[in-house]
Amino acid sequence: MDGLEDYLAGALNAVDRKHIEVHLDQCEMCREEVSAMQDVALLLGSLRAGDGVEPAPGFYARVMQRVEAGTPKAAPSAANLFGFDLAMGRRLAFACLMTLAILGFFLVSRETSYSPSPSPESIMAQQEIPAFGQAQGHDAMLVTLTAYEH
Repeated sequence: MDGLEDYLAGALNAVDRKHIEVHLDQCEMCREEVSAMQDVALLLGSLRAGDGVEPAPGFYARVMQRVEAGTPKAAPSAANLFGFDLAMGRRLAFACLMTLAILGFFLVSRETSYSPSPSPESIMAQQEIPAFGQAQGHDAMLVTLTAYEH
């Protein structure tokens, strides 16, 4: 087993090769191993590529022309200016809309219900009050504020 690979490759000297051949004549297990190794070597040899593939005429010249000319730069888009790709922009728009929806829901749910009783400011705004400098206007204001019940 130690020299089987060298034996199959033909890299052994005559004495070692003769020693292995004598052993192979006597040992069935080693003969089967050598036979299996030879089959694998044949299969691997059949996988080798034949002749190399040659490129079409003028291929190297076209490549060199393109390299020398340089590649044209793509026009920058608005998304590329800010470093966003399309998927990132969609995710950002979705996150903004969800934030807006949550804030809207919060504001609507926190809104106090409409109170049917008017506030003191609305009562005073609806009253016909005489000029501010008159005592009657002061009295009306005082009565309005003291009569207010919430």
